[in-house]
Amino acid sequence: MENKDESCCVRHRTSDRDPEELKDLACRIHRIQGQLSGIEKMLQQNLYCGDVLNQIAAAENALSALGYQVLKTHMETCMVEDVKEGKNEAVDEAWSLMKKLK
Repeated sequence: MENKDESCCVRHRTSDRDPEELKDLACRIHRIQGQLSGIEKMLQQNLYCGDVLNQIAAAENALSALGYQVLKTHMETCMVEDVKEGKNEAVDEAWSLMKKLK
C-alpha cells in the first residue's frame, strides 16, 4: 500500500549522502537563508536599491553554487548507478537538470 505522506513524484536515492557533504550543504543553505533575511531587513530599512540588488546577486550566486554541487554529486552517484544498470535515460535527465540551473 502506498504511503499517503509521499507524493507520487517523490524519489529517493539508492545510496546515502556522505555526512561531510550533508554538513557542507547544510552550511550553504544556512548561509543563503541568512542572506535572504538580510535582504528582507535591507528592504524594511529602505536601504539603497543598488545595495539590495548586490545582495540579491550574491544570494543568487550562492544558490546556484549549491545547485551545481548537488548536480555534481547526482552525476557522480545516481547517474553513474543508473547508467551501470543500463538506464541511459539518466543522461537525458542530467542534461535537463543542467538546463534548469542555467
